[in-house]
Amino acid sequence: MRLQHSYFPGIALAVVSLILASSVLAQGYLNPYAIPMEPWAELPGSRTMGAVGDIDVDPDGEHMWAVVRCDATAPNRFGDECVDSDLDSVLKFNSEGRVVESFGSGMFIWPHGIDVDSEGNVWVTDAVNQNRIPSGDKRGHIVVKFSPTGEVLMVLGTPGEQGPGPDHFTSPADVVIGDDGNIFVADGHYENGNSRVAKFDRNGNFIKQWGKTGYAPGEFRVLHTIAIDQRGRLFVGDRSNNRIQLFDQEGEFINSWTQFGRPSGIFFDEHDNIYVADSESDDLQNPGWEMGIRIGDANLGWVDYFVQLPYGDPRNPAGNGAEFVAVDAAGNMYGGEPRPRKLQKYMRVRP
Repeated sequence: MRLQHSYFPGIALAVVSLILASSVLAQGYLNPYAIPMEPWAELPGSRTMGAVGDIDVDPDGEHMWAVVRCDATAPNRFGDECVDSDLDSVLKFNSEGRVVESFGSGMFIWPHGIDVDSEGNVWVTDAVNQNRIPSGDKRGHIVVKFSPTGEVLMVLGTPGEQGPGPDHFTSPADVVIGDDGNIFVADGHYENGNSRVAKFDRNGNFIKQWGKTGYAPGEFRVLHTIAIDQRGRLFVGDRSNNRIQLFDQEGEFINSWTQFGRPSGIFFDEHDNIYVADSESDDLQNPGWEMGIRIGDANLGWVDYFVQLPYGDPRNPAGNGAEFVAVDAAGNMYGGEPRPRKLQKYMRVRP
């Protein structure tokens, strides 16, 4: 079974008061996971691990899907990108951390977001910055739907072209699929982009959009992640505004949560827990907060647990640690860690 909210003992009232304070301190929370000493995921042959992007769990609850940005030592102009690489960038790992399926070679420049729908189809975004697309290259600014074995089933956006409107994206950071098949795209990895959520039906027909660059409710500065909870609410990681914004699926604003830090990745398990990866809280971008993974109640928004990762300099705004997070059926947690170049598994050690 997946990690249940009731697996962990309750937290004292002192912790509740910390949640309500202006900053969240690591020592106020229990960490139910062991910090691994060795990398978990392995790549086949002589391939070295590239920057790991978004991750998601397969419908079987055991296998883990990940975006891996080609090779850490690939001889291209941008280091962790896939401009000149023929390596697959969409990988499926078994419970031992070995690759059992891979595809996506030559399709992306900077693959970023991933969502695995209830049928096992794999959705991937290419969030490349426009100035990193080589002249004449028709890649980037797209969302691709793959079958579980890598057949391309749908492409949203116009490859290689950024822009607004129903047929273009500008560096789409993430995608999530609703229970009815509707598609929601967090379109705006950069503040000078579209800064919107775009909604499509299950066949890829544009329905509506909402949002613009700004600070008010319904406005965004770097939409880095998007997820749907058990109630059907959309959670948008509005990263540069240091908050999660909640909407219904028609785009009506519900609430804004700041208690989970500076959100880079959001995941919900089947037992109504929310996991938020914060890879960028530091002394400059979110003073008083610490990088790590916060775990809490998806309904009420209480933060219950904090996994403080063993790296990250609060004086360095480059981003460290787990930028993305997912949880398997056994309750083990996984971190997609771009800068450390790891797909890491965190074992649950406290019942």
